[in-house]
Order: sequence, then C-alpha cells, then structure tokens
Amino acid sequence: MTRHLVSNSPEQTIELGRKLGSQLKGGEVIAVCGPLGSGKTHIIKGIASGAGSKGCKVVTSPTFVIVNQYAGRLDIYHIDAYRLNSIAEFEMLGFDDYCYPESVVLIEWADKIESALQGMDYIRIELAHAGKASREISFTNLPAYLNRI
Repeated sequence: MTRHLVSNSPEQTIELGRKLGSQLKGGEVIAVCGPLGSGKTHIIKGIASGAGSKGCKVVTSPTFVIVNQYAGRLDIYHIDAYRLNSIAEFEMLGFDDYCYPESVVLIEWADKIESALQGMDYIRIELAHAGKASREISFTNLPAYLNRI
C-alpha cells in the first residue's frame, strides 16, 4: 500500500511520524529518503516519539556516530547512512543485530544503502520539497495495520 500526503510545517511532519510510530508493532525496518532539508529527521523524531521514546527532543541525527538508540515501548535504532561510503560499511554496523521483533530500525539517507535492503519487507518513506515549509511525503509498502496516517 502507498500513501501520499502533504505536510505544511515541521510540526505536521513530526505529527505524521508520531501517528505512524504509535501503530508500530516491532520488527519494522523503515527507510527514510529525501534531499537535504526535506524533513527526514523530523519524521524520525515523530516515529520515535510515537513508538514510546521520551520525546522528540532526544532524537538527533546520528551523522557522526552513525547509530543512535532510543528506549521506548520498542527498541528504536536510528541509523544515519549519510557518511557511509559503501554497502560493506553499512553491513559492518551490525544491521542484522538491530532487526528483531521488539525493535524498529529507522534508516536516514537510506537511498545510499537501499540495495542492502533488497529481499526485506521494509517500509519506504520519501520526502520532497514542495515549498518553503511544505513537503510531499510518500509512504510505500505500508502494512495494512499502519492505516491511520
């Protein structure tokens, strides 16, 4: 299932993420793609908050540390692939170890490593600029239980 939505502010983008995160069951891998400044970190803040992390203020893009972990009702792993130069570097992070039934893996800049996800049943979120504060957001491969976004 694919959904296309428009967000008119960073707050709306966070709220869309929160709605998605509140419905996650665990075991999901979410690839978040889009150009610089399109709202990838904002939607991840919302997803983490909806999945029970202590709020979106603790969520920051792990550009230099590569992986952040947030505690909530699910274990949340936020991977930033921006600085990765190869699929081998991504695999060396221990990606498979983050994927288990009580976790959610959020991959920012996932388009850089998306070929490593082939064969997985992952959710893809694509963000695009649609104006100064507006963003077009496409959700692809949404499971039926994620129907309230």
